[in-house]
Amino acid sequence: MSERPEKSIDWATLSLYLALMGIGWLSVFTVGYGDGYPRNVSQFLFNTDVGKQTIWIGAALLLFFFVYIIEKNFWQTFSYIIYALSLALLLAVLIFGKEINGARSWFAIGGFTLQPSEFAKFGTCLAIASFVSGYETNLTQFKHQVTAIALFFAPVILVMLQPDAGSALVFMSFFILLYREGFPAGFFLLGFLGAALLILALLFDPMYIVPGFMALASIVLLFQFKNRRKWILPAIVVLTLYSWALYMGFGLITLGISAGVALILAIGFFVRNSNGFGLRLIPILIVGSLLVFGADYAMNDVLQPHQQDRINAWLNPSKAERQGSLYNLVQSKMAIGSGGLMGKGFLEGSLTKGNFVPEQSTDFIFCTIGEEQGFLGSASIILIFLFFILRIITLAERQRSSFGRAFAYGVAGIFFVHFIINIGMTMGLVPIIGIPLPLISKGGSALLGFTLLIGVLLKLDRYR
Repeated sequence: MSERPEKSIDWATLSLYLALMGIGWLSVFTVGYGDGYPRNVSQFLFNTDVGKQTIWIGAALLLFFFVYIIEKNFWQTFSYIIYALSLALLLAVLIFGKEINGARSWFAIGGFTLQPSEFAKFGTCLAIASFVSGYETNLTQFKHQVTAIALFFAPVILVMLQPDAGSALVFMSFFILLYREGFPAGFFLLGFLGAALLILALLFDPMYIVPGFMALASIVLLFQFKNRRKWILPAIVVLTLYSWALYMGFGLITLGISAGVALILAIGFFVRNSNGFGLRLIPILIVGSLLVFGADYAMNDVLQPHQQDRINAWLNPSKAERQGSLYNLVQSKMAIGSGGLMGKGFLEGSLTKGNFVPEQSTDFIFCTIGEEQGFLGSASIILIFLFFILRIITLAERQRSSFGRAFAYGVAGIFFVHFIINIGMTMGLVPIIGIPLPLISKGGSALLGFTLLIGVLLKLDRYR
């Protein structure tokens, strides 16, 4: 006998979902308005961006209704099967997919395209939620930690083979779900440290980053000793030599001093203390150093020129091509800034109409909003998204089942990462990596993928 729902649909979440989708339709409409629209219905629907988006919105609403009438237990019961099917689609697109902008990420069906990675986010969210909610799962145990990470790293690897670094990055949002379900916080601290080292490696010479990293580790170790006074004089001597070598540009000497001091302190701390803090710091130093040199090697010898250009536009504008990603970023900032406080008005965006900003209906849709609606309109969109994500978290915390809670946090993480990165890249806060603004950017695959997430979430919430 099936379980009967106790509550009605959460109208607040549904209203925000519909509102964002409506704003998206208007934004796509205004981007293409300057080109004129044909009066013929068939030409309008199939030959214009807004016409295709209209069809996708209709399909999304039908999909939402279909998902909502399915028995709630279906999604947990068949979560791994849906996950496996999403991986199969990611494999198939590598063979049969259509290459667009250098990435084989889409299936071409008539005049429409489907991107399997958008559906893989949904399948992965179901699978991880099902795994962490299992009775035997304990995320404090190493084997369960590895399994949980492997569940979303499998699609990451397949997406990177396309290659599509932007979509692959979104899967990192599942760490938010894992943290809520008990994943150790120490891993997140290491992750933030690794991200900081990567950014520093892209800004400065690794021969100076690594010694600085080791010097910092040495200071941390030094303060772990009980008797610190006897270390003051040796520390002053070492820091003096270190500063001199750094100033003179002797990278190898600086690296040698730092590595030697850090190693001696780590071994000494391990010998005198039973907790092994010093010994555990050694692999962190090694991995961190390899990460820095690896990032430098990847930037200069592995990444394609257009990928290097995107990173340089973010961190080193002086090295970026003026007609490449830097041009896109400059035009994006100009469009947003030209809106002022109140904006130029609906359908009055001159930069939008002039097609100065690339990918205006997809990756840079926020520029259209900024130009036509100004600061107030842009701030309103940001507030709507924040309310939307906070509402999803509220739904997560009131779930009766651990599966429902975990799935809801997965949904919140996906929306949050999309929202932060898309708006951030239009302002130059993050690199331009091609991530759409949820429910607003043009694109059927993303719209259907987000609809699946919201539809299942609202269905599960009826049994809270």
